[in-house]
Amino acid sequence: MKKFIDTLKNIWKVEELRNRILLTLGLILVYRLGSFIVLPGVDQGQLAAGSSGGGLVALLDLFAGGAFSKASVMALGIMPYISASIIMQLLGMAVPVVQKLQKEGESGRRKINGYTRILTILICAFQGPSYLQMYVISANGVVDPDMMWWISSIMLLVAGTMFAMWLGERITDKGVGNGISLLITVGILARFPQSVFTEFLARNSGSGGIFMFIVEMLVFFAIIIVTVLIVQGVRRVPINYAKRVAGQGNVAEASQRSYIPLKVNAAGVMPIIFAQAIMTVPTMIQSDSVILQELQNYRGFWYNFVFALMIIIFTYFYTAITINPKQIADDLKRSGGFVPGIKPGTETADFIDTILSRITFPGSFFLALIAIIPAFAMLFGINDGFAMFMGGTSMLIMVGVVLDTLQQIETYLLNRHYDGLMEGGRIRGRRGANEFSGI
Repeated sequence: MKKFIDTLKNIWKVEELRNRILLTLGLILVYRLGSFIVLPGVDQGQLAAGSSGGGLVALLDLFAGGAFSKASVMALGIMPYISASIIMQLLGMAVPVVQKLQKEGESGRRKINGYTRILTILICAFQGPSYLQMYVISANGVVDPDMMWWISSIMLLVAGTMFAMWLGERITDKGVGNGISLLITVGILARFPQSVFTEFLARNSGSGGIFMFIVEMLVFFAIIIVTVLIVQGVRRVPINYAKRVAGQGNVAEASQRSYIPLKVNAAGVMPIIFAQAIMTVPTMIQSDSVILQELQNYRGFWYNFVFALMIIIFTYFYTAITINPKQIADDLKRSGGFVPGIKPGTETADFIDTILSRITFPGSFFLALIAIIPAFAMLFGINDGFAMFMGGTSMLIMVGVVLDTLQQIETYLLNRHYDGLMEGGRIRGRRGANEFSGI
């Protein structure tokens, strides 16, 4: 406990880190306050009584921090921006114009960000009317809505998403951690205490009693441990550097050992967020199609199968655009490094690519498995709210974002010659002195 208190004191001593944390907390507070601002003309009592509140609606409400069920101006959350980012990254693989912008450095990145914002507005303009019709109007949340109400509500929903996007970008630039991911995580954590309390009451008054609730909490912590192991798992590729040293007038060659840390889950939480953003699309489409109805069934086989498959695909995709084996091999060759037993250049690139392929599959498979655990939890009688924290997107996002934020804070502390947040070891992912700096 004393070590933890000393760490908090050290954080407060570093002025830049202190200001970044305070700014991050302030912007998060603004985002949470925005989730309680209800669209004009909406009767929340009638809305709560008339809405189903289950299935994907509960999941969307979880990511929006309760704003979805309240018909808040933040009801669409940050998901439209994530969907737009997915589309732009996919276009970067297929459209030469976008590929050219990606290679133009900072100026190209600014143009792509501008196009992403425009696309976000278009997605909001499509999802807004669907949300109002399928959730607000169908639940009789608004009595006799006129054209002015429709226009103003859609504009407010678009403005709410754009404001949330702006808050996320400010946190990323001026605060601590990835802003977009942090906003999603805060929305998820806001529902956690209520979900645990509801499950406790249900077990206390129903089957299993307190003993079953304790078992569920133990399973919950075990899933957290497994998730941390997957997120932090690293395959270290040994690297030797030739170094010339002089002694007593003689020049000899000495070898210096280093490592390339290839993470089992190099893509982080982005595949989960991408897959979840796409899986919300069927809920915005009114149709009697059997396929769309199956994809809206959060407990169903086809929803979870498609969801898991998309996580695996996006893990490979995001790993491919994040880690470039050819560039790593070129950097090693220029700096005089080599993998023992592997020729520099093309063979080194192929070797690294092979290792990435081998470790990415089990990593993506276990990510997908954890993502569909809530469906199994519901089969064992766990209420929907708490089941979503037993695994799934919420668990993976929380663990990944918390670890990433801790890594950034620890880096600030170590740069100021203070001890890190973790006593007895470092958080994996932060580069050590003997790790290759090209990753």
